[in-house]
Amino acid sequence: VQLQASGGGLVQPGGSLRLSCAASARTLDIYTIAWFRQAPGKEREGVSCISSTNIGTRYADSVKGRFTISRDNAKRTVYLQMNSLKPEDTAVYYCAAGPIPGNSCQNLDFLYDYWGQGTLVTVSS
Repeated sequence: VQLQASGGGLVQPGGSLRLSCAASARTLDIYTIAWFRQAPGKEREGVSCISSTNIGTRYADSVKGRFTISRDNAKRTVYLQMNSLKPEDTAVYYCAAGPIPGNSCQNLDFLYDYWGQGTLVTVSS
């Protein structure tokens, strides 16, 4: 499975961006998808995930209420809508996929087998 993340860019604090993760797999609905990010000088952290069944989602405390993950299996794409962006959201964002069954998901990087190349989000005035 190849993943292509896009949608990053420069945005002012308080602004919004929508990231997309397009998958090459013939079918996306067997994969749990997650977004991770890595800021300069910091460890990679899990941001959000959505279960393969599209029932369960999970968010890091730092983005709850501001970010929304969704998926469109027909388009083989997962989205991360990011609102009320803060300078501390600045990072390279990666999407990842894992053939994880069930109605829940975890933002743990070792669970995911396939990774996209990352897209840079910069929040600055």
